[in-house]
Amino acid sequence: MPSVTPRLSVLDTSPIVQGSTPRQALLNTVDLARLAEELGYHRYWVPEHHGMRGVASSAPAVLIGHLANATRRLRVGAGGVLLPNHPPLVVAEQFGTLAALHPGRIDLGIGRAPGGSKAASAVLRPQRTKDFGEQLDELRGHLNPPEDAEVKAIPVLGGDIPELWLLGRSPDSAALAAERGIPYAFAHHLAPTAPVEADLVSVSVIAAEDDERAEWLAGSTRLKVLSRIRGNRIQLPSPEEAAAFPYTADDRAETARRSGAVLTGCPGTLVPKLQRILDETGTAEIMVTTPLFHHADRRRSYELLASLSGRLTARSNRPASSRA
Repeated sequence: MPSVTPRLSVLDTSPIVQGSTPRQALLNTVDLARLAEELGYHRYWVPEHHGMRGVASSAPAVLIGHLANATRRLRVGAGGVLLPNHPPLVVAEQFGTLAALHPGRIDLGIGRAPGGSKAASAVLRPQRTKDFGEQLDELRGHLNPPEDAEVKAIPVLGGDIPELWLLGRSPDSAALAAERGIPYAFAHHLAPTAPVEADLVSVSVIAAEDDERAEWLAGSTRLKVLSRIRGNRIQLPSPEEAAAFPYTADDRAETARRSGAVLTGCPGTLVPKLQRILDETGTAEIMVTTPLFHHADRRRSYELLASLSGRLTARSNRPASSRA
């Protein structure tokens, strides 16, 4: 079977780290998107989260419009819009507008997760009258309406429409994507032990000049994981704070078990780890999310990763991720 060089893309939550602000997190996202374009990354996705004080990305359609204006070639999109939170018509109108203004560059990833606490979900979803599959079909209808449709998402008519993706972390989501003929993006960073065939795979990666520094930088996310286990949700701490934390042996074992989805190392160490994911999932595109405290370290991690794609191989029989 012929092989291809896999594409690299970015998933950015706009993290609000300890001592910083949502504004700074969003400015960092714009800066990182520009860098990603310079480095040759294929697409740049931002998610939808609500009421999470460590995440600034809560309005993806608004943020995507800004990122599209700040770049020229990079595909930008949602990873993703949580459809149960919105009327499908509104989503079609928002992303139809984005696609009309930035033709050939807009992706619309759709998910079903709540994207926040139970309290936030209660505000966002006071009533549910349709299941997720019905909402997905309604959205698809709005993106490609029949001539006699009673209600139409006007911005999508007669022009470009966003590329639709289904996001998930289970075989059920993969099956729904296949049934509907929609490319599937698998959240490996959330479910590393259950890889499934996918068109795109999101992976948590921390790259540095050597393995020791990469692991030291990863201390931030490991301490955050431990705090969550203990019922205390914190913003991402600095690696200096994480290194000074008095972990017990049990803490270290539990943290290692819960944060195993984060791949760390220098480029040479990361190549076999990423290649294994490519082989297991059959994807030709890896989307990288990098939870680091210092923005400069995050930039450097993506710079190091950009040099890896030529050392990786993927199957050439997954056409969905090669669109555009």
